[in-house]
Amino acid sequence: MSNAPHGGQLKDLLVRDAHLHDQLNEEARSLKDIFLTERQLCDLELIMNGGFSPLEGFMNEADYLSVRDTLRLAKVDGQRQGTLFPMPITLDVSQSSIDALSIAPGARIALRDPRDESALAILTVSDIYSPDKAAEAEAVMGADDPAHPAVTYLRNSTHEFYVGGSVQAIKAPTHYDYVALRYTPAELRAHFQKVAWRKVVAFQTRNPMHRAHRELTVRAARQRRANVLIHPVVGLTKPGDVDHYTRVRAYQALMPGYPEGMAHLALLPLAMRMAGPREALWHAIIRKNFGATHFIVGRDHAGPGKNSQGKDFYGPYDAQELVAQYKDELHIEMVPFQAMTYLPGTDEYQPVDEVAKGTPTADISGTELRKRLRTGAAIPDWFSYTGVVKVLRESYPPRPKQGFTILLTGLHNSGKDTIARALQVTLQQQGQRSVSLLLGEELRHDLSTEIEVHPTPEEKHVNLLRIGFVASELTKAGAAVIAAPTAPYTRSRKAMREQIAGQGGNFFLVHVATPLEWCEKVDRRGLYKRARNGEIKGLTGVDEKYEEPTDADLVCDLREDTVPEIVHSIIMILEAQSLL
Repeated sequence: MSNAPHGGQLKDLLVRDAHLHDQLNEEARSLKDIFLTERQLCDLELIMNGGFSPLEGFMNEADYLSVRDTLRLAKVDGQRQGTLFPMPITLDVSQSSIDALSIAPGARIALRDPRDESALAILTVSDIYSPDKAAEAEAVMGADDPAHPAVTYLRNSTHEFYVGGSVQAIKAPTHYDYVALRYTPAELRAHFQKVAWRKVVAFQTRNPMHRAHRELTVRAARQRRANVLIHPVVGLTKPGDVDHYTRVRAYQALMPGYPEGMAHLALLPLAMRMAGPREALWHAIIRKNFGATHFIVGRDHAGPGKNSQGKDFYGPYDAQELVAQYKDELHIEMVPFQAMTYLPGTDEYQPVDEVAKGTPTADISGTELRKRLRTGAAIPDWFSYTGVVKVLRESYPPRPKQGFTILLTGLHNSGKDTIARALQVTLQQQGQRSVSLLLGEELRHDLSTEIEVHPTPEEKHVNLLRIGFVASELTKAGAAVIAAPTAPYTRSRKAMREQIAGQGGNFFLVHVATPLEWCEKVDRRGLYKRARNGEIKGLTGVDEKYEEPTDADLVCDLREDTVPEIVHSIIMILEAQSLL
């Protein structure tokens, strides 16, 4: 089995010469800058270290179109066909950036890490082109369907132009986590050579691993007299996945379960696209560049789940079939993923298709595992390792120990502040977790000091996003958060929900629907009267509309409900969700 990089040569662009490094760094100081997104950072790192060999930069239009339509780079020097490469690797920019940075063919642009503003590389622009995003979605992801996370990213986060060009590396992005587990392709190849590993089975994962994964990788290695590379993705994965910090701790807890000297753990800073068959082919090429000779391709490999019609985006074996189709060019052997099941009678795992009919088996699904973590129920030793379970329980505590945010929204004087304070007292009395109260007017002075006394709609939106950020961080830390801004706009409330629930937090919306007439009647400060006299601008309910929620978990009205009754209803919602 060939161990050569894809295309025959590892395109390791990282600068080892100190003088050249200083020259490039000095030039970068005089150039205009592009600050990279998280996906672009991942892509650039793998371009520079050779993980994306034979690429030496971001794709120009000819390569982009060829890859999109044929899974190959454009032909060069009369080649019969271009090199196999299934995934467009592009640098997207906006029209405003093109104008501001004077981006044009031949221009040199510094590519910077937004986290520390360091220059990572210099891009020499070859061309600027406008992609057909619908065609890209159809060709690469298989459908222009917003249910696909990569399509949503393409449509909502990618700018309207792509810039192609070669890069000169200055330095790799700086990582502060798990540094000893981060290898470039050259470093990992050197490690394999040092320990005399000639055949290496690479295993791709973006999820925690358990005993079944250990068994299938050991089985695959023994059948091929090879070693195992556990090579998990620690860049961008599917939204909602377990964070990579938790996963890496779980992988570290799993590694002692392998026979001595059989397996090695290394991290891959890849931004996944969840593109199923194309993704599997791409993953195989990347592992080939890192020195693997075999690659395990799973059932529905890198599939994003269901489409808008409730069907799987890809067939269960589409990925394996596409990789097998190009086996003569890949020069890395595909190993089909074997589904494993536990046999209680013999205390062992066996491939599902090798178990005799009628043999008792046991399995725990991903849904069941999440339920057991959520409730604190036991997770048996035959399913996972004690150390792995301990890591998962630390990062994903049972419901009674999880944080939550309650957003009370309503007009000024609707009673939301009074309800918020009463709820704070009730939760503090229970004493299960810390309680934070975020009142709208008070927080605007603390978080948004630049906003005037009478904020504009956009300023109100920004202020709620800031409240949402604070609430999200407190929720992740296990606190009970009660936020009571007016929050008059649907888009703002939706954004706050996504800030919290999108990070796995618990979010509840309470609409305090006390009508405007009542709010004005009990307005001792006279704000409504001043607004109607023109002394105050932008007061919600007078000269700005309050957009009533349609997705509230609870609707209440102080004309009909007492504060204790409303607080009790909120407590009942929390208890029904096992949070109390």
